[in-house]
Amino acid sequence: MELRDNTFARQFEVDHENGRVYIEYALQERNLFLTRVTTPEGFTDDAFVEHFLTQVLQLAEERKLRVFPSSPKIAAFFRKNPKFKNLLPVGIKL
Repeated sequence: MELRDNTFARQFEVDHENGRVYIEYALQERNLFLTRVTTPEGFTDDAFVEHFLTQVLQLAEERKLRVFPSSPKIAAFFRKNPKFKNLLPVGIKL
């Protein structure tokens, strides 16, 4: 899986055999707002999306960014994977 940061479109992208998967974001100072996960119609590979989110959060950690999960799907990922809660800003509880 090759993660691309499309800064022009403000989205992370990866290709899947069924099409392209996106995570839209907004970047303000050192804060990364993950706003939406977009998958091809009929896409059911949740493990692929979880792996994609893991890569995005590892990139955020490398860049020393705080992550604001603005999407229910991304917030659920944080609840399921407490190892990434250190990326959340102080005071944000999911």
